[in-house]
Amino acid sequence: MDSKQLALLCRELADNRKAENIVVLDVRALSSVTDYFVVASGTSEPHLRAITDEITGKLKDDHEIRPRAVDGTLQTSWVVLDYFDVIVHVMRVDVRDRYNLEGLWGDAPRVKVKPKKAATPKAKKPTVSKD
Repeated sequence: MDSKQLALLCRELADNRKAENIVVLDVRALSSVTDYFVVASGTSEPHLRAITDEITGKLKDDHEIRPRAVDGTLQTSWVVLDYFDVIVHVMRVDVRDRYNLEGLWGDAPRVKVKPKKAATPKAKKPTVSKD
């Protein structure tokens, strides 16, 4: 899996747990440390835990990918998951506002995500009554 696919998968996994305001920044032209940042907000410690557990658990179980490092804690309201080419920041809203990563990396283009197609309901077969 390439780094963009991994970043988009991390975004999707965060979305699975209702993370808010999820942004994927392409920092390849600006950083020698990583290719993408995924930034997502949670509303509480349990919400941050659910988001980080979803990302780490699914990547480990489904793709055998583990973070190289994990920094921060739920108590500090900012957890960083370092997947080398992708760094995921999961933050409480007030912490995210204070540190303003999107402003700091304002020159980085945002990766656009294609909207999921809504499942179209199947037409029901007409029933034939036998009178």
